[in-house]
Amino acid sequence: MRITLLSGTQCEIDKSVKNPTMGLVIAPDIFGLRPLYDDLVKKLANDWRFAVCAVEPFPGLTLGPEIEPRFTAVPSLSDENHLRDLTEAADSLETPEVGLIGFCMGGMYCFKSARSARFKKIVSFYGMIKIPGAWQSQTQGEPLDYLNTGHADRVLAIIGGKDNYTPPADVAELVQLKVHTKIYPDAEHAFAHDSSRPAHRTQDAADAFSRAHSWLVN
Repeated sequence: MRITLLSGTQCEIDKSVKNPTMGLVIAPDIFGLRPLYDDLVKKLANDWRFAVCAVEPFPGLTLGPEIEPRFTAVPSLSDENHLRDLTEAADSLETPEVGLIGFCMGGMYCFKSARSARFKKIVSFYGMIKIPGAWQSQTQGEPLDYLNTGHADRVLAIIGGKDNYTPPADVAELVQLKVHTKIYPDAEHAFAHDSSRPAHRTQDAADAFSRAHSWLVN
């Protein structure tokens, strides 16, 4: 079901599981909340026995389904506002412990969320390690800076070996900061969370989600 955070941001939430193991906040990709995430929230709640909440990354904006307006809008996003929304979503789950998982742009915000102790564990699926040039702005901090001053040891980075958004030199900087990494050598960007994408890799996706679950609960 949809809820509205105190900030006014829309979320999809599932708290139907009795006595959930923990809570989980999802930071979606650049296309935001949509049926894909409604389904993912429900699936992870049922399969992992979690309370789950996915957060709209573009609150108050009407951007449509095309990617170009969304790319253009990213520099206008504020780290302070979005990281606040992720924390408010964690609070809405009302569980003693909360994890965070994110995909693509949401994976980038997972890296940034490591600045806070709010999340027990964090999983970034192919998040941008450095902000692409077209997204840079005064309201967008560098993920590596947040990791360097935060809880990098709580982060698992799921990475495709053929993903242009996560080149080897950037991955090496993650490793230097003690971020746990799992690289799928033949995978491209966004290989795990959307089976309709040409880049989807069924076996790698299953393995990645299994590792994500183990990381979150241990």
